[in-house]
Amino acid sequence: LLKFQYRNQSFDSVFYFSGNPANEIVNLINTNRTAIKLPKLHDSPGLGCMALQYISECMGNCSSNNTVSCNPPEVDITEVYAPNCGVELPTLDTISGHLVACQQKYLQAEEAFSAILFRDKRTLSLLHSKEHTEVGVGFNRAHHGAFFWCVLFSSGRTNSTFVLEGGSGIAQRSGCFSGANVQCSAGTKFLLIGPSVVITFSIILHYITAVIVF
Repeated sequence: LLKFQYRNQSFDSVFYFSGNPANEIVNLINTNRTAIKLPKLHDSPGLGCMALQYISECMGNCSSNNTVSCNPPEVDITEVYAPNCGVELPTLDTISGHLVACQQKYLQAEEAFSAILFRDKRTLSLLHSKEHTEVGVGFNRAHHGAFFWCVLFSSGRTNSTFVLEGGSGIAQRSGCFSGANVQCSAGTKFLLIGPSVVITFSIILHYITAVIVF
């Protein structure tokens, strides 16, 4: 267990996340859909990884008012992101919708879902589309910068589309995506409270204890 403790009286933001925030967004999507009698969507790891790749194109493009100003060519979703994830090309299918959002501060899944992802008639219409059968979500943070969420929907055949090679595909360097049974950023947990910041890194292969106080 490696523990860092940082104190800065000028710091007043608060956020905490652990586990996999992308999985939490998928759970909220399906809870919202089933509440109005729509079917649950299959949680596709392949789509989730591609959503994480989409975010990589948008890093550094979150404005001060939390607007994403990036529009990668839609063809990149299948021609660039899929290969980078190790998605088996014969299993690619139709992307029936996508959205990306950012925030300068971390938001819990429930707030991210309602405040920045599905906050208006257009995005709620996308969420409630009967065309979708699958969903994948990516989550990442720019280096010392904004947090990004991306949702990809597909109308493909569940369980047989966007299949990752070897079951896990190509390992991603940062962030996390839905459908993967791993914690975000290799098991990192962050706890920031008021002027104090406590960052705990869980290291599985080594047992190290250190405390650094600035």
